[in-house]
Amino acid sequence: MTLKSSGTHRWLLSTLVTTALVAASHALAQTPPNVLIVGQIAEPKALDPAQVTAVNDFRIVMNLYDGLVRYADGSLEVEPSLASEWTISDDGTVYTFTLRDDVNFHDGSAFNAEAVVFNFERMLDEEHPYHDTGPFPLAFFFDAIDSVEATGDHEVTFQLEEPYAPFLSNLAYPTGLIVSPAAIEQYGEEIARNPSGTGPFQFEEWQSNSRVVVTRNEQYWDGAPSLEAVVFRPITDANTRVAEMLSGGIDLMVEVPPDNLASMASETTFDVYEQAGPHVWFLILNTREGPFENQSMRQAINFAIDKQSLVENVLQGTAEVAAGPTPPAFEWAYNEELDPYPYDPEKARELISDAGYEGAELTFYVTEGGSGMLDPIPMGTAIQADLAEVGLEVNIETYEWNTFLDRVNSGLEGKADMAQMAWMTNDPDTLPFLALRSDAMPESGGFNSGYYSNAKVDELLEQARRSVDQDERAALYREMQAIVHEDAPWAFIANWKQNAVASANVENFQLQPSFFLLLHDVEKR
Repeated sequence: MTLKSSGTHRWLLSTLVTTALVAASHALAQTPPNVLIVGQIAEPKALDPAQVTAVNDFRIVMNLYDGLVRYADGSLEVEPSLASEWTISDDGTVYTFTLRDDVNFHDGSAFNAEAVVFNFERMLDEEHPYHDTGPFPLAFFFDAIDSVEATGDHEVTFQLEEPYAPFLSNLAYPTGLIVSPAAIEQYGEEIARNPSGTGPFQFEEWQSNSRVVVTRNEQYWDGAPSLEAVVFRPITDANTRVAEMLSGGIDLMVEVPPDNLASMASETTFDVYEQAGPHVWFLILNTREGPFENQSMRQAINFAIDKQSLVENVLQGTAEVAAGPTPPAFEWAYNEELDPYPYDPEKARELISDAGYEGAELTFYVTEGGSGMLDPIPMGTAIQADLAEVGLEVNIETYEWNTFLDRVNSGLEGKADMAQMAWMTNDPDTLPFLALRSDAMPESGGFNSGYYSNAKVDELLEQARRSVDQDERAALYREMQAIVHEDAPWAFIANWKQNAVASANVENFQLQPSFFLLLHDVEKR
């Protein structure tokens, strides 16, 4: 059985979409009925969930695939998805999942326990015949897995090397989504452009720098969506996205510039959505070479930046000043005793002088736009001005989002002194484990692009992962935050409230604290 749309349906849909995109260049365009046009911030890098790391891509793949579990609506608590139930051994090392037996992949192949085993072994076993269909940059979300076994046609058992508290949460993250083994076998390295999952929408086409089209999965196990199709359009320039929204060329846009948010909220033709979540926007500082090898210089940067002014004037109140590496959205693990670095240019000048870096030149990577990046060019130029006030000469280099990610994720050594970055995470373990551990350096496949290393931080993170007691985990994370705050490997800038704007005829849309874009329940009048 194939769930692909018929040739006639595909032609009709393509005609509707093409007409809409042509009309989008004219004022008061109308998008096709029952087809949602979404303005994305960038072209996706891949549609294989095991390969992607950016929320921009997550917003598409979460509608194409399911995981064994998922985040419940409006929370970061997990609930059943492709697994109807599960058990956990008393020692926290064995997870046994009972799988739904009524699910097929979009290509018609059956979802079963062997498909789950295939997906995890593809990521984790270098000897697997399809391991070369990667890379899998977030595979270490599942490093704790010792083995995964099909213990029945619709039962799968994970044996962990040791207790690992974030395991269920990580299964709900895009890295844990299940891809059709048949599609991987068919497309090999091209699976990133030929996705096949079990989700509410199925892949139709990807025209580079133009659109990704997904269509309704009529056989979806959790009920077919109302929308006939969704078109994700990459519109990298925020002003252009706003213009498209105002002209009717798109139905929904994410990450609205702050200066447009209030005006759109006053219009009856639009609905504005805001949602707090686990987000932190920061500057990665190159601790391996140059001025930021020196802790005093890293602290100086934190004192020199007027973060409250950035939040109030550039971001227009859509964020709060960040105090450290863990967002306050993780209430149970957040260290409320930490205060943000105050704006103190005199203190910054004193630290810079003591470190011997008066008049230093700095290279600063800034992106044109990207997931959760908070008006990156205006933010970057405001930071440049603040640092000039304390005698530092900052040279900004600006890159398109995917190029920016390639340059930053490969590490700043030999390239830049600092770079913007934003993370939206699923667990207080995720960001520090991926970006602050000594073993997470870029050369090891991690995201510690500034090369920060502190043995105590490493120890606390490892202890927190192994603990099955949330109070103990919280205490460990709070101690970690205090150390990182003092070491200042980053300049801690802001925690953002995500936003979106939709046309008033879009119904049942909600933003999620996960920052995913879930469109199964959305309707369009």
